[in-house]
Amino acid sequence: MENRFENFTVAILKLNKLIQKIKLYEMRDYGLKAIHVMCVYYLRTRGELTASELSKLTLEDKAAISRAISFLNEKGFVNYDSNKYNAPIKLTGEGIKVSEYINRRADSAVNAGGGFLTEEERINFYSALELIAKNLKNYYENLNK
Repeated sequence: MENRFENFTVAILKLNKLIQKIKLYEMRDYGLKAIHVMCVYYLRTRGELTASELSKLTLEDKAAISRAISFLNEKGFVNYDSNKYNAPIKLTGEGIKVSEYINRRADSAVNAGGGFLTEEERINFYSALELIAKNLKNYYENLNK
């Protein structure tokens, strides 16, 4: 008998763990963790963002984002006014270089994982994932009522 719960959750957990391991491995020379990768990625793709905006995009809590931004600032990858509440954060020249490296490595990983899919299969896959995420979010929100 097929165990849909086990098949689904184990597959999602494996993907998440592998993605985290890949991020950590690929960024070891920069001393960056997965949360830093996502902050740099979003700052590059979206431009200036606040810590609150990064928190929403990365699905990380504000304290974790605050620590990540502080670390990225110390490394010289971002600039922001630490004395200003929810100050805009932007990449420095060094941050842009790191973001370019991140993009190249991310493209490699995505191609390794899903390069065999046709464009139609890729669209259907991402559409299905988004629908599952939306439905599970609704299910969770209804649990809290």
